[in-house]
Amino acid sequence: MIQTKRASGILMPLSSLPGGHGIGSLGAPARRFVDFLARAGQSVWQILPVGPTGYGDSPYQSCSAFAGNPYLIDLDLLAAQGLLSRADYAFTDWGVDPEKVDYGLLYEKRLPVLRKAYAAFLKQRPVPGCETPYPDDWYSFTFRCDGWLPDYCLYMAIKQEQKMADWQQWPRSLRLREEAALAEFRRTHAAEIGFWAFVQYEFDKQWQALKAYANAHGVRIMGDVPIYVAADSADAWAGGKLFEMDSDGHPLRVAGCPPDYFAADGQLWGNPLYDWAYHKKTNYAWWIRRVRHALSIYDILRIDHFRGFDTYWAIPAGEKTAQGGKWEQGPGMDLFRMLRAALGELPIVAEDLGELFPSVRHLLAESGFPGMKVLQFALDGSDNEYLPHNYPANCVCYPGTHDNDTLLGWWDTGLTDKQRDQLTGYLALTESEGVRLGILRGVMASPARLAVVPMTDWLGLGTEARINTPGRADGNWQWRAAQGVFTTALAAEIRAMSVRFFRAEPLKPAKDTAPAKDAAPEEKDAKKTQSVPAAAEEATARKGEKNSARSVKK
Repeated sequence: MIQTKRASGILMPLSSLPGGHGIGSLGAPARRFVDFLARAGQSVWQILPVGPTGYGDSPYQSCSAFAGNPYLIDLDLLAAQGLLSRADYAFTDWGVDPEKVDYGLLYEKRLPVLRKAYAAFLKQRPVPGCETPYPDDWYSFTFRCDGWLPDYCLYMAIKQEQKMADWQQWPRSLRLREEAALAEFRRTHAAEIGFWAFVQYEFDKQWQALKAYANAHGVRIMGDVPIYVAADSADAWAGGKLFEMDSDGHPLRVAGCPPDYFAADGQLWGNPLYDWAYHKKTNYAWWIRRVRHALSIYDILRIDHFRGFDTYWAIPAGEKTAQGGKWEQGPGMDLFRMLRAALGELPIVAEDLGELFPSVRHLLAESGFPGMKVLQFALDGSDNEYLPHNYPANCVCYPGTHDNDTLLGWWDTGLTDKQRDQLTGYLALTESEGVRLGILRGVMASPARLAVVPMTDWLGLGTEARINTPGRADGNWQWRAAQGVFTTALAAEIRAMSVRFFRAEPLKPAKDTAPAKDAAPEEKDAKKTQSVPAAAEEATARKGEKNSARSVKK
């Protein structure tokens, strides 16, 4: 059980925060957002996976199921430790558009800066006269992460040496992890391996400080755990018998989805499939280790593609489409019983969207995990499960997720006139209230104990702020919020709706509050960096609202 009383939260990727250097970061940008959530009465911050991104920039195709994204490390915090000077990273070209992440530029510029920090780290001596540069918490970190860190650092060092080639293209001795070859590589590339350990150490240190800050402000972090690992990942390279692979390390079958109404050929994801029979023999040791690690990072886990634990679509490797796959049986409750036995009660949200067999629904019910309900899936003319009045208390409801268009984009281009009429009648949308707030009212008023709204919808943004369009090869995961949009007025608006539907407490005046005219931390920061008045920025953030209200009358 993740929620015993009604509450609400906001979906906002870390990468989409304003500030930082080319991308949101774990330092001041994230803490300012936590402050905003607390002012807005929100008790959950839902984020996307925080692992390193690779080709395609998707956080769901990471090179590690355990590691953190180096891009999210806050450079100002490194400077505060004496590991960088401002001149080391005060570039003017972290990206031409402050409202988009330029991943190509980050790949080119971020790692050299982190290497400078590592060089400075190696010169530090935490204890005078001590020969080692490593502080006590370094040893604690490496001990906690011993199950994955050595393989990850070795994988990244080899990948750098192999000009970032997929591990299945590496020389045979390294690809198949021949011990003599790995020992020689460790000996000749110790500094590079050490660098990748340093990067994860700094990420972990900054992350744990941010999580503690969020929890102290009454905010729990909901993180995302993709069911599969990427084909080109340290997990697949080091996993061996965990996956369906041949003796040369190539996958026998890969993951995907069968043909359906939306995709005639199905979806070919290409992730290696788990050898569930082998996992069962080990009492699911790898999964226990993975979930234990995730619980050390997040307060709540959203398990992506939950239906794959019941039945999954297995496609022979080498197929050009997903049509040749077949359904196979997953581990079911056996896995979750073992996880509970090892880790106790699991604060898991099951992503149970899409076409579901009765057996998937049975697994969800037996697990007791809350599923997800998304209003954007509701408008087929029937009294279906995605209409808010049908939501059970034990679920997390959304107007849309990171894979959907924003509400205004959906209303403008994603609906037929008949669907607009259905939604207008169902939610009693009015011109004075506007489409966006009317839809959010319907979600927040639902019986679901936890309601999560994407930040893009609270800001009233259009399709230009869509986070991801499934099936599109590029242009995803780039959106960033503009500086100054997390205003006191917006926080008050969010809190008011949350209080109205008993998802938050009214704001209690503090004894030593600053005068009301003082700006919130986010607004103060924005005034230092921009000349645009906060009121104008808030108006920009609301663009499209007037057109949306007019469209209700059509």
